[in-house]
This record gives sequence, C-alpha cells and structure tokens, in this order.
Amino acid sequence: MFPFLKKIREKGRPRCAALVAAAGTSSRMGGVDKMMEVLDGVPVLARTLMALQAAQSVDEIIVATREESLVEISRLCRTYGVTKCTKVVRGGETRVHSVFLAAMEASPETKLLAVQDGARPLVTPELIDCVVAAAARCGAAAPAIPVKDTVKVVKDGGAVEATLDRSSLRAVQTPQVFEASVLKAALQSALEEQAPITDDCSAVERLGKVVFLVEGDEENLKITTPTDLLLAEAILQGRENGR
Repeated sequence: MFPFLKKIREKGRPRCAALVAAAGTSSRMGGVDKMMEVLDGVPVLARTLMALQAAQSVDEIIVATREESLVEISRLCRTYGVTKCTKVVRGGETRVHSVFLAAMEASPETKLLAVQDGARPLVTPELIDCVVAAAARCGAAAPAIPVKDTVKVVKDGGAVEATLDRSSLRAVQTPQVFEASVLKAALQSALEEQAPITDDCSAVERLGKVVFLVEGDEENLKITTPTDLLLAEAILQGRENGR
C-alpha cells in the first residue's frame, strides 16, 4: 500500500502501545525461564512479540523484563524481526510496577495501552485487534472465556463456604486494553496504596471505571507450569495441521 493511502486509512485509529509484562520469576516452572522456553523451535516470548508485531492495531511495543534479560530480549526482537519494539526496560518489584514503568515509556501521542502477558504465546493478531477496537469504543476492554469448572469459596482448612454461579463467571485473558491516562492513573493509585492487584482490569476497576469483556480464545493460554508447555505444543501442532 502507498504510504499516503496507509496514512488516510489509519487517520481515525488511535495510536496504541503494547506493554509486555515479562519480568516474572517463573517460580512454577522448575527453575527455568519460561519466556525463553522453546515452542516448536521459537521462544515463548518471541511468539508473543510476533503476534503483537502482526497486529494492525499495535504501533509500538515496550517490554518490561528483569535487568539480567535486557540484552537477551533486545537481541530476540532483532532475531525475529520485531521492529515495533521501541524499548526494553527494567521491570519493577511487582507486575503492577513493571507495567507502570513500561507505560511511562510509551510515546506521548499514545491513546491506548494494551497490556499483554509475555507468557501468552498463542495469542492471535486477530484477537489483539478485536480487543483494541473494543477499547477504542468504550475505554477499557479485555478478552475472557466462560469458566468451565464449578468454583467454590473455601475457608482456612479447606471447608467450603460457598459455591459460585459459574454462568456469570469469566476467566480474563490478555491483552487488556485501556485509555492511556486511565491505566496510568490506576496503576499509580494501586502502587501508592499497595493494593493487591491480580490484573490490570482490577486496577482500573478500583477507580470506578467499567471494563467491557469481549469473547476470548480458549487457546490463548498462559504458560505457568511445564504442563502448559505441553498443551501449547499440542495446540501449535493442531494449527499447523489445519484443524
């Protein structure tokens, strides 16, 4: 496409920066760095970054990682052609802190911030674009899937206190996308008050903002344990076989 036509097509689209959280300790992976574990010949983090690279709605990628991984991840971006990655920055003490530090490095003209787990390598460019489009309409959006298992609330010792109605429950995935000013304010508030935040939607919800959910993808799993790697390999094989 001619450059001037591309500019016309994108004129009405808000600039979006993807913030990749990749500073975790991989504590449940048996001592290996899950970001660099290989899935069908490609590192987990590289697959995540390549999906963001291919997403039409993403203009810039910023990765927050551990200090000892800064050079390695910069090299990874060059190796796999992730040209949208403008910065690889040192993460913080917590995930919230890491995302906040990455958010502060986004270009000033950025209107939307998309927070993506580095350990979700099977996310598709189509899902990313879908969530970004939803956030552009309503200000805050995330993908989610119905909960399959019955979920119970338990007391100390394991006694069941309540059984939740799973028809109203959803498991939230990433990317989680927000207006830039809203996410920055939410993360700063959570940090200042040391709030126990498990995802970025929770931080935004604390400010009274409404987050809208869109249909997620069953295959958009997060690599947390060695078993997840085996499942991800099986999913990739299924995709390659055109199932």
